[in-house]
Amino acid sequence: GGNSIPIAIPIAIPVVCVAIGIGYWHRYRPSCSDLSHGERPQQETGEWCGLRSGPKAGDMNQSTRPPTDQPTTVREAEEIDVSRMVPYLKGTIAGLEGEPAVSQFPSGHSNLTYLLRFGDRELVLRRPPFGRKPKSGHDMRREHDILRALHGVFPYCPEPLAFCDDEAILGCPFFVMERLRGVIIRRDLPIELALSPAEVTGLFTRLLDVFVELHAVDYEAVGLTGFGKPEGYVERQIRGWSERYRRARTPDVPDCEPVMAWLAANTPPESERVSVIHNDFRLDNMVLDPDDPLRIVGVLDWEMATVGDPLMDLGATLAYWVQRDDPPEAHFMRMMPTHVDGAPTRREVVEMYAERAGLDVGSFDFYYCYGLFRLAVIVQQIYYRSYHGQTTDPRFSVFNQAVFALESAARRAIGGAGW
Repeated sequence: GGNSIPIAIPIAIPVVCVAIGIGYWHRYRPSCSDLSHGERPQQETGEWCGLRSGPKAGDMNQSTRPPTDQPTTVREAEEIDVSRMVPYLKGTIAGLEGEPAVSQFPSGHSNLTYLLRFGDRELVLRRPPFGRKPKSGHDMRREHDILRALHGVFPYCPEPLAFCDDEAILGCPFFVMERLRGVIIRRDLPIELALSPAEVTGLFTRLLDVFVELHAVDYEAVGLTGFGKPEGYVERQIRGWSERYRRARTPDVPDCEPVMAWLAANTPPESERVSVIHNDFRLDNMVLDPDDPLRIVGVLDWEMATVGDPLMDLGATLAYWVQRDDPPEAHFMRMMPTHVDGAPTRREVVEMYAERAGLDVGSFDFYYCYGLFRLAVIVQQIYYRSYHGQTTDPRFSVFNQAVFALESAARRAIGGAGW
């Protein structure tokens, strides 16, 4: 796995991203989901994901259903041994009977997520990926504990049901949670969810409302005082993500040294703002009410949650916010319908957030550049596993091209350009 491979650096990133867009996004992109789970909720065919005024599932034939991506057979080399897990779960969670049917949600890029069906009872299991993992990443206890702490005060969290750190059970720590049900909007609005521009604006406004609600949670009152280290958080993030990138760097990606140097030199002074931050707050981690798809009823994927400066959380979200006038390579990596009529621009998002949170955020160049670089590191950490043969997932083999595109966007963001 440590042998080098020939370096093939693309000369024209937009051309490469077009190839990625055709070969990757069109093959793997999900559109929406009516049955959600703990990481990347998937759609199944039992219910229709659409407008409250639209046809019901029974009124639609298969040809008019929106595209679906549903739990599938577990990927090779990612199977889980249930022989010891099932007795453990039955002794921990009341009401489980029989043997579970196990399937895997295919669209998660980091922690692995499985559906366990015990008859009519559906549970979601989360475990770390196979292969080399970042030292501080994929902490199952942290994700379980943040859900447990927030579930009673931030009603959008799925309920955690069990955590196990006995590696004799599954070979790694894992946790199990309830499976939420609702609508998930992914890369594009499905044609059945024909939102007007005003409704699109309303949906993203509600997203920001929930974001502000999260940042307003009293982290000390819910027992999360020791969950993070607010002092020096911003400086520590820049140093930490830079170190992680250097450790995960492969010969076929940019070195990102100019971006890392700029972030280190432009780190803002220590802020008094301290919040619970999600660190992956975007539309496809929101569960929407099937009867009112403009109402958010769940927030998923708490893997990277911590306590720190909420503006860093907003910067991380903006890294995913591809707007209409962005270059082509950005649109091929787009994960939310932030380009459609009615979707606010990144600058409007910052203004809307500041108004709702009652903050004067000032210049946002640093936070947006940070968000882009941080996303590049996450993508590179995933690509590292593919490069060294530690995963068989074919999606990850092209992730180095996304690192190029994100590094380019981060350089444009320096000085206020590109956002």
